[in-house]
Amino acid sequence: MTNKYTTINHQALRDFTRNVFIALDVPPEEAVLAADVLAYSDEHGIDSHGIARLKTYFDLLKAGRINPKPKLKVLREKHAVATIDGDNGLGLVVGPQSMQMAIEKTSQHGSGSIAVCNTNHYGAAGYYPLMATRKDYIGMSMTNTTKGVAPFNGKEKMLGTNPLAMAFPTLNEPEVVIDFASSTVAYGKVEIAHREGKSIPENWCLDEKGEVTTAPEKMINGGALLPLGSTKEGSGHKGYCLAAAVDILTAVLSGANWGPFATPFAIHSAIPVMEVGKGIGHFFMAWDIEGFRDLKAFKESMDHWIVTMRNAVPQKSEGKVLVPGDPEREAFASRMKQGIPVHHMILEELMTMSKLCKIPLP
Repeated sequence: MTNKYTTINHQALRDFTRNVFIALDVPPEEAVLAADVLAYSDEHGIDSHGIARLKTYFDLLKAGRINPKPKLKVLREKHAVATIDGDNGLGLVVGPQSMQMAIEKTSQHGSGSIAVCNTNHYGAAGYYPLMATRKDYIGMSMTNTTKGVAPFNGKEKMLGTNPLAMAFPTLNEPEVVIDFASSTVAYGKVEIAHREGKSIPENWCLDEKGEVTTAPEKMINGGALLPLGSTKEGSGHKGYCLAAAVDILTAVLSGANWGPFATPFAIHSAIPVMEVGKGIGHFFMAWDIEGFRDLKAFKESMDHWIVTMRNAVPQKSEGKVLVPGDPEREAFASRMKQGIPVHHMILEELMTMSKLCKIPLP
């Protein structure tokens, strides 16, 4: 790491995050849960969704824009499916609680689906399906987010990055974890490039005039991200369709704000003049493998699948073929030993929160 980064012990960072949430009136048990979701990102190399997001949660809680003590309410329920009102709570708390409901329904019905409205940013999507694999279920999660992505052939922000994640249990190999945004790149990666003074690839973003740009600040100041695939030649319509599916399942289905009306995850962003629902939305699912196939046989086949993919011939002799989840596991192994790299700009934010909350910075 360059001198722009300070390395902090992973447990110390977890403790600091938990204590900040407690200082903001989040109940201790739920503060531990929220800190765990953020720590998952930092510990697995997903720097766009971890401690770098704490200041925004801090600002929104302090301003009363997020409810620190939500009481989840079942709005509608039928057998294996339900819609939950998150009571404008932390997505980092509402998300795990809702995923747990999906898992409980799966234990009763063989599958479970939970749509959630009136919630907020829930961190990295990959955290949630892993909750299901611990029960030997297949898991899936998705969320809509603040508008930031232009639709295919459009130039104004209309959709969020709208990520989707799935995870599959295995026998002896690590589980397969698929987690990606429906935009070409997550907004947080543009922020990282901006902090580091770097340019971005030309297929990531548009500026405020709708022109392709490699300057992150031009996207941040009125521009838009592009859908996965970016252009017609890159099959950008596929990313747009994926974003649409996520938006509909998470928000239209649950009664949350969809598309350009999604609640912004930023203290200084204006609330949309029109609301079409409540908060933003999530969607969680889990499936009991035993309803499809013998569990052990499935897990053995998953191991075989993983080994087969890893043994595929790489394009370059010095490279290797990975399976989904490998980069995050490699980051985890490293960061558990070496600590979490925190950019100096994020460290300054942590110092501010430390002073305001009277909590020692690790």
